[in-house]
Amino acid sequence: MPTNLRNPLLFQGDLKKSNYFEGWYYKQVSQDQKTSLSFIPGISLNKSDEHSFIQYILVQADDTGQTSTLTGYIRYPLASFNYHNSPFEVQIGNSVFREDNITVDLKDEHVEIKGQLDLGSFLPIESSLLMPNIMGIFAYTPKMECYHGVISMDHTLEGQLTINQKTIQFLDGKGYIEKDWGTSFPKRYIWFQSNHFEESSTSIFFSIAHIPFHFTEFEGFICNLVHHGIEYRFATYNLSCCSIEEVSSNQVRLRLENRKASLEIVAEVTDRAELIAPVKGIMQKTIKEGISGVLAIRLENKQTGEVFKDIGRHAGVEIVDYHV
Repeated sequence: MPTNLRNPLLFQGDLKKSNYFEGWYYKQVSQDQKTSLSFIPGISLNKSDEHSFIQYILVQADDTGQTSTLTGYIRYPLASFNYHNSPFEVQIGNSVFREDNITVDLKDEHVEIKGQLDLGSFLPIESSLLMPNIMGIFAYTPKMECYHGVISMDHTLEGQLTINQKTIQFLDGKGYIEKDWGTSFPKRYIWFQSNHFEESSTSIFFSIAHIPFHFTEFEGFICNLVHHGIEYRFATYNLSCCSIEEVSSNQVRLRLENRKASLEIVAEVTDRAELIAPVKGIMQKTIKEGISGVLAIRLENKQTGEVFKDIGRHAGVEIVDYHV
């Protein structure tokens, strides 16, 4: 089994690939929850426009609670992308992304961001030989359109960033990391994530997507919820069920169930702005994401009868060309 499969943080590809993308998603929220900031360093390998890049999503709240969302796509030559897997490090331009810290030096016509953040111990997902990462047995399937990895469901932050000459403290903030790699993002999908619940140890990730699979296609889904140190996994590969009960451009309501538990979720989009997604390795599809959404969850543990309800904030939410 490839070593990288069990550790999706590592670079999964190589620079000789064609029609290939790979991108890491580092999300940070300050302790006062007034600043949410995601960085997406990555590469786009293709014959027409190969390059490396860093995308950002910046959400800031004023003293009245009103939020504004800003996104950007900063291009770099492919030669600006350098990586090491032991220890892990990806450098693009003057920004460096590691397992235990990130150093950021970004500037475009809208924003300038500089500083360093230290990342605390990761909360990884459970894995095994049959489920080497969040994709379960599908992780072993070659030539899938898009592979996904969840690296840390939750971790602490320390440090500070200067954003447009204003210093933002991230001491005791919270972070989350995932990534994608392959040829293209799915043509339709729903994705959301939050680790800012009233019960501070709770975190969730969910995705459902159209998956082309050799000569056929199907809808595949994954949900990972951690609550009080217990992981609840709902996925196509572990024979769970997923019902999308209602979906629009701004909200989705769904239900997940398996023999251990049932989970009801309502995800709402708030502010959002444009990001760029890959199609056959070329960064050309415009999608919209916000990281100030709201999730309402209701979990019922069938084995204990416990019912847990909570609200997750600062949620990343994407609803892309998805209809029922």
